[in-house]
Amino acid sequence: MAKRLIDFGFHAPTMSFPVAGTLMIEPTESESKEELDRFCDAMIQIREEIRAVENGTLDKDDNPLKNAPHTAAELVGEWAHGYSREQAVYPLPSLVEAKYWPPVGRVDNVFGDRNLVCACPSIESYQDA
Repeated sequence: MAKRLIDFGFHAPTMSFPVAGTLMIEPTESESKEELDRFCDAMIQIREEIRAVENGTLDKDDNPLKNAPHTAAELVGEWAHGYSREQAVYPLPSLVEAKYWPPVGRVDNVFGDRNLVCACPSIESYQDA
């Protein structure tokens, strides 16, 4: 869900699961009512996409949720998904006028965790400072 929210123009939130079977997302006090309404609309649409996976309308492995976020480069390239480009990048009509395009798709976190590459200066360079 967090990655799919990027397609709706939201920064992927930090989420927690304090009670079994629940999800907690805490907006900040500075969010306007309009922004909270927009967030609720996105969550309702995401729930509908989940329902479509549950009932088999969307493939369980190839769907907008599993493949999110969708980048502009992916949109203009060869499309090999079983759902439309429009469903991928414009899940709500309001996004046609005000679309945020994520610069990258998914990152393989497990690969990154197991193959850490440090881009820091050497320890010796700190000794001279």
